[in-house]
Amino acid sequence: MEMSSSVALVASLASEPTRAAILTALLDGRLHPAGDLAYMAGIKPQTASFHLAKMVEAGVISVTKQGRHRYYGIPDQQVAQVMESLLSISRPGEIRSLRQAQQDERIRMARTCYDHIAGKLGVQIASSLLNLGVLEADQGQNQFKLTEEGENFFSRLQIDVAEVKRRRRSFSHKCLDWSERQHHLAGSLGEALLHKMIELQWIERLPDTRAIRVTDEGRQALQERFLIEI
Repeated sequence: MEMSSSVALVASLASEPTRAAILTALLDGRLHPAGDLAYMAGIKPQTASFHLAKMVEAGVISVTKQGRHRYYGIPDQQVAQVMESLLSISRPGEIRSLRQAQQDERIRMARTCYDHIAGKLGVQIASSLLNLGVLEADQGQNQFKLTEEGENFFSRLQIDVAEVKRRRRSFSHKCLDWSERQHHLAGSLGEALLHKMIELQWIERLPDTRAIRVTDEGRQALQERFLIEI
């Protein structure tokens, strides 16, 4: 899907509140059954199924069949990128309960943006990598530049930079964070970092939300390796 067509198509679908809620829920990068998406979007299962069918038909989301079950997800990181950009210019939703306030706080602190880390934590990590000389801000470009020290840094995390570069997508994309209004690290390098931090149990996904939690081991690792206090 071309980027320009992605923007127009996703924007048109996201203008409908129910579909926007479903797409936002899918920004965690995982596959979900219709029932779970209905719960996360606060709608009836029949309503979710109707809108999911429309978005599958439009090619914005994909469906994977496993036995009698169907699982939905965002197949294209460009769709996630457009959704995150739309969220950055959208008016925040009204918070009407303590539960919503707590969920909003967790989402803003640390979340997944499709396949990389976003929120305050994501911005802190990107800022730290810049300060440590791991990344450089390539002015006028939408990419971070990985330095020689950066390759050593990720090697110490047992991330194979050469293999990550071979993936057919952007390598170190800048993604504008909708809640922090600053850039966090996306692309295949951001994806690799997210998966490594989950593998090392520094962070863990929370159920039924895009929010992620930093573990006690993660707090120590972030302080020692990234000089980040959580």
